[in-house]
Amino acid sequence: MGTTQLESVPEPKYWHLKTVISEALDSEFQVGEILPNERELAARFGVARATLRQALEQLELEGRLQRRRGVGTTVAPPRVGVDVSTAQQRWPGAGDASWQPLDCATAPPPAAVLRLLEADTGPGADAVGSVFAVRRLRATNGQAVAAEQLYVPAASVPGLVPADFPAGPALARAVLHALERLPLEGQDRAVELGSARADDARELDRLPGSPVLVVTTRYLSGGRTAAVSVATYRADTCRLTFGDVGDLGIAS
Repeated sequence: MGTTQLESVPEPKYWHLKTVISEALDSEFQVGEILPNERELAARFGVARATLRQALEQLELEGRLQRRRGVGTTVAPPRVGVDVSTAQQRWPGAGDASWQPLDCATAPPPAAVLRLLEADTGPGADAVGSVFAVRRLRATNGQAVAAEQLYVPAASVPGLVPADFPAGPALARAVLHALERLPLEGQDRAVELGSARADDARELDRLPGSPVLVVTTRYLSGGRTAAVSVATYRADTCRLTFGDVGDLGIAS
């Protein structure tokens, strides 16, 4: 089987165009300014619109551009540092006013989340059972930067009686308060690049399919998984920082 020598692979045309446009953004445009339409840009740079779209998508991925519904493509401001430090004795959003509960319902978790909830149960252990799905939104400087789905098995908050609380934010706050009474033993966390689903895109003022950073956290208490958080962060405006290991930026 032959091998490809990387030195012999030509630079894609869109990649060179991305560099040219990036230089133009620095010298000719201001933050928030709307770019000309695709037809005008393609004519200016002498490229096909398909090549232009590839370059613009890459610049959006790198946080240089934003696509806004009803507005167009604008020059993005510098990314906002968002702390996602893994403080071992802190439950998700505890004492953090930037997280606002939106809703709560009892719903089956996605298969990937269910696997995490069942990861530390041994043979013959009880099934996960009923799960609370808490929906929250995180804002920084007045801008929504993350949408989170927090999955909490009812077994983690046995003293909670859902009927005692109205549906929606009140029930979400009750689940969170009950969870915070448990001793937190540790966390596992993973960060990956993904695409915005329709509900996340709507809440974050993004287009469906836009690049996002997905932070999945498993919270441990009593020797088992007490909750799983799946938080979707805007990749165009967020730079995730990890306070317990210094100011480490995660770029999309």
